[in-house]
Amino acid sequence: MGTTEFGQTVRRWRERVSPEAAGLPAGGRRRAAGLRREELAMLAGISVDYVTRLEQGRAIHPSGQVVEALGRALRVSGAEREHLFHVAGLVPPGQGTVPAHITPGVHRMLDRLTGTPVAVADAAWTLLLANPLYTALMGEWHGKERNAVWRNFLGSGTTRARYTPQSRRELEVTQVADLRATALRYPSDQPLRRLIAELRANSERFAELWDAGAMGQPEAPSHKTIDHPQVGTVTLDCDVLTVTGSGLRVVMYTAQPDTQDAERLALLSVLGTQTLVG
Repeated sequence: MGTTEFGQTVRRWRERVSPEAAGLPAGGRRRAAGLRREELAMLAGISVDYVTRLEQGRAIHPSGQVVEALGRALRVSGAEREHLFHVAGLVPPGQGTVPAHITPGVHRMLDRLTGTPVAVADAAWTLLLANPLYTALMGEWHGKERNAVWRNFLGSGTTRARYTPQSRRELEVTQVADLRATALRYPSDQPLRRLIAELRANSERFAELWDAGAMGQPEAPSHKTIDHPQVGTVTLDCDVLTVTGSGLRVVMYTAQPDTQDAERLALLSVLGTQTLVG
């Protein structure tokens, strides 16, 4: 089958997904009803050039991460996701690996929450998808910083969320315990094993909690104070929902109605990721 069939499949499925179905504005006149290559590239987090080369059969051996990202952007079903891996010459991730597939139902839920900052992470707390308002609120993360555990133990330490020493300790214990439970549930996931090994080798605090067998409950609904560079301080309710069967984490931030926090969140929805100039 090879890359040529993979490219043909990506192009065919790109053309069947409307911008509205992918959570994008229609954007004026179009030659075709489906997604443009640059839109697919943006949604999947890869370059337009690479999408072009894949579709034309000039790029070979896409990685599993690229195939997964394209599948999410194209909103494929479970059976279509497996087909996409097969035509890429790859074996679909098995039951012992952390699921990264976002179901059409979760996509539709996010589409209906455009005025709410929402993100989806996998069971190991790697960010899979964030809506524009979530990105405007919390900022963008790239590479290893897309994993919340790595970011909190090994990252630069810069965050818009405000923590007290106690809440920071509670977060660390919860994250280590949660990652341990995920590792037990998905014992064949090599990226997860590498993540844990890197954390143990480079973070004394993580290694201490891991070796002590830190146990905790999933993070309860809580208030989060965000120091935003444009709209100022915003205090929001943070709720984490778990998708049954996949371990996906849906993170939502909401404001109490008729408060200054609600006004600032509404202002942020207008500003998006723009920078105010005065």
